[in-house]
Amino acid sequence: MLEQDTDGIEKLETGIPGFDFLSDGGLPLGRATLIAGTAGSSKTIFACQFLVEGIHRGENGVFVTFEEPPKALRKNMRGFGWDIQQWENEGKWVFVDASPQPGDRPIVSGEYDLGALIARIEHAVRKYKASRISLDSLGAIFSHLTDSAQVRSDLFRLASALRELEVTAIMTAERVEEYGEISRYGVEEFVADNVVIVRNVLADEKRRRTIEILKYRGTDHQKGEFPFTIINKKGIVIIPLSAIELEQKSSDIRITSGSEELDRMCGSGFFRDSIILVSGATGTGKTLMVTEFMDGGVANGERCLVFAFEESREQLIRNATGWGVDFKQMEKEGKLKVVCRYPETTNLENHLIMMKDIIQEFKPNRVAVDSLSALERVSTLKSFREFIIGLTSFIKQQEIGGLFTSTTPNLLGGASITDAHISTITDSIILLRYVEMYGEMRRGITVLKMRGSMHDKDIREFSIDHKGMHIGKPFRNVTGILAGTPMYTAQSEVERLSGLFDEKI
Repeated sequence: MLEQDTDGIEKLETGIPGFDFLSDGGLPLGRATLIAGTAGSSKTIFACQFLVEGIHRGENGVFVTFEEPPKALRKNMRGFGWDIQQWENEGKWVFVDASPQPGDRPIVSGEYDLGALIARIEHAVRKYKASRISLDSLGAIFSHLTDSAQVRSDLFRLASALRELEVTAIMTAERVEEYGEISRYGVEEFVADNVVIVRNVLADEKRRRTIEILKYRGTDHQKGEFPFTIINKKGIVIIPLSAIELEQKSSDIRITSGSEELDRMCGSGFFRDSIILVSGATGTGKTLMVTEFMDGGVANGERCLVFAFEESREQLIRNATGWGVDFKQMEKEGKLKVVCRYPETTNLENHLIMMKDIIQEFKPNRVAVDSLSALERVSTLKSFREFIIGLTSFIKQQEIGGLFTSTTPNLLGGASITDAHISTITDSIILLRYVEMYGEMRRGITVLKMRGSMHDKDIREFSIDHKGMHIGKPFRNVTGILAGTPMYTAQSEVERLSGLFDEKI
């Protein structure tokens, strides 16, 4: 599909998820784009996926390989569900094999001539009526050439030939550093109309993939780096955070939290499309609140979905049974779905895409994530914040209720990094705290934030038994609970202070 941007340049939709948004419509039609990146940054996957998406749109493609032989590429790409051999048989995909052959002697500067290669490319494009072409990778041609003037001359010749063929081209080139020279030989970027950089940066012992459009000659594009990931059966999926818009609807309809007492504290329950954060130390009842949130939804005929990243499926079912909630029966009735994953199994971008896919497939009315703190430990702070923004915005766009839990590092008071990242984009915040009273640990709950609604400001004591959570009276003679430094005040002093604010005075 072709699009025309505001600058009047016709563009070809790549079909790569997220890239057409970043590029404001796709790749400029009939021009060459350089994809530069270090080893392992997914340049070859990008080049292949560009042709794959073209085939899905009825556009034939030519793949010129200078490194991997066609046999290896066919095998490596099958994991994405791409049957290249089948497309070759159908005349939709054709290889121009310029990869080194066993026994070939090293190239000597001055002997290499692109004329024969260009002739083969022109023949393949015309014979198969190809409109897309990928060349992977330019660096392999010039690895033995020391004359930079010849390198640039040969590249210009190749780019000119592609332009005359009126095909939209992808050329890959290898970089030495993630942040440095654009390409290994420092000349490839000058012969391409557009330059896209893919990175696979190591930060805090964790890898993070990003993509950046560095140059887009004569047309606009999104600026900066954007996260992406590689998914089996899909390929490259880019997550363009700048595409998120604050246009989701707001509902006045209330839904139950699963606890009548908590509903009263929240002004008759949560809003249907709100995001609720439950923050507390380990053992304060966060998973119980998730269980009651699910139970309340199922009781009202709603479909509920739980993503668990700390406890196994059997643990969740056992815990729920201990509180009088039958998760197994809910699943049999198709009203509940429990998805358990260890955070370390993949990166956050993959988790986000997996969660989105499950939400779209199951179509729940409520979603719970227990807990965000588990995901926080497997990523950088930047990746984690991008994950939170991506997930919350998606849930809001679907107009479903979301409940997230996070664990504070201290038993008494304190806040987690998670809270700081999500608190500004949540609609409600519920704090669960331990309170030490005369050598005994008790629990307290307060509604810290409730957008668009009045709510109870008290810190109330609650208990947990085989029937779940029971919220009681407010703490009246204890201060400093949220800060983790509870102080006790005599009843006479409480009455004196209360009298200072008596309306009669």
